[in-house]
Amino acid sequence: MRIHIATDHAGLDLSHHLITHLRAAGHEVVDHGPQTYDALDDYPAFCINAAQATVDDRESGIEALGVVFGGSGNGEQMAANKVSGARAALVWNLSTARLAREHNDANVISIGAREHTIEEATSFIDAFIAEPFTSEERHVRRIHQLGEYETTGTIAGKDVDGVVN
Repeated sequence: MRIHIATDHAGLDLSHHLITHLRAAGHEVVDHGPQTYDALDDYPAFCINAAQATVDDRESGIEALGVVFGGSGNGEQMAANKVSGARAALVWNLSTARLAREHNDANVISIGAREHTIEEATSFIDAFIAEPFTSEERHVRRIHQLGEYETTGTIAGKDVDGVVN
């Protein structure tokens, strides 16, 4: 599987570890940066590039997932979710890593590099990659609604504007 990763200065050590770990597990890793430590770097472009590449690969039929991380993981998740078609989930334990894939078919996860040890973060990523999407109708329906809102600004038959239909 192709794994797109991105971080900022707070996750650079985790990034270096993950590249080695994921390649050893047989994955193709694409590093969207940064390559060197800069305490003043900005994560949005790195994370947006990783999320866009993940979406592009999947739309081209390439099996791919994305992993973004920074100090808390919050901003990185927000940046990734700005990409149309990205479904980035903030992960903080094994359960949320598995459920991100199983129920939400997340294609990107975000992790707070300052919130977890490298071993913990690695276990979350491994669990995320290994967990399949269930394809249950209720989950497919909900994901479809998210995509519909993303492209049209509404969800047919649902109350998304404060007016009861």
